[in-house]
Amino acid sequence: MAKSDPAANEAKRGYLIRGAFFPASALPPGLYVVATPIGNLSDVTLRALDTLAGADLVACEDTRVTRRLLDRYGISAKVTSYHEHSGEGAHRRLLDALAEGKTVALVSDAGTPLLSDPGAALVADGAAAGHRVVPIPGASAIAATLSAAGLSTDAFLFVGFPPTKSSARRKRFETFTSVPATLVFFESPNRVAAFLADACAIFGGERRVTLCREVTKIHETFDRGTLAELAARYADASVKGEVVIIIAPPEPRDAVEIDVDAALRDALQTMGVKEAAQSVAGLTGLSRRDLYARALTLKGGG
Repeated sequence: MAKSDPAANEAKRGYLIRGAFFPASALPPGLYVVATPIGNLSDVTLRALDTLAGADLVACEDTRVTRRLLDRYGISAKVTSYHEHSGEGAHRRLLDALAEGKTVALVSDAGTPLLSDPGAALVADGAAAGHRVVPIPGASAIAATLSAAGLSTDAFLFVGFPPTKSSARRKRFETFTSVPATLVFFESPNRVAAFLADACAIFGGERRVTLCREVTKIHETFDRGTLAELAARYADASVKGEVVIIIAPPEPRDAVEIDVDAALRDALQTMGVKEAAQSVAGLTGLSRRDLYARALTLKGGG
């Protein structure tokens, strides 16, 4: 692919698409929150390229990751590192640049910034200081996976990354057992098996789930089934790549036809009282506290 002349590009900022040079538009001063591809670099929007090429400064999580995108399109932008460990100094330098009337483009390593990525503080402080904040929409792992998961999108809740330890993760899951919305989680590939096992215990094995991996990349996969099925399938599996796990909402209570006592007795055969109550709560949407009390009675022979 042809490369742009850095000197010429400084005088006339722009970007390359298949060897053709396109001059960047002049940008009013402000903070531009720019969505970048989540995998396939061809998913970048023309407006994003125009913004990245025209910005005075591009703030990014990892300059090496962002540089690959910029190099692909012949953009010779000035980049600076800005992530959760950058410290107050980096934060202040970007606010100072905005105060000087410069254009700052904020990007994450992939997808739309501020969704499980740093940047919220910069947007909040920039807006509070009176600077223009402009969203440049584009790729999002949330929207992409929901569109192909095959689960309800009438209402959904983005939960992000759950806690890494099982006990904390289960407590987090308990918060959402009765939420009438599809749940969207990000997860490390190394914790997929543990995630599914805990989700199965808390939400109930019959909940529908879709595991989305490497979306927009060469090895893109969508694995669909119940939590019980996927928990068994991935119990000893090695998973690689970026993972999004989408769990369906609970069935409406009036649509659930289940003998609660029978479900509790069945669960108590392999679980403790607390776990049995959690499992049936996830299956029925009923109160975990009430189910716990009933499970204690059944355990005692009542």
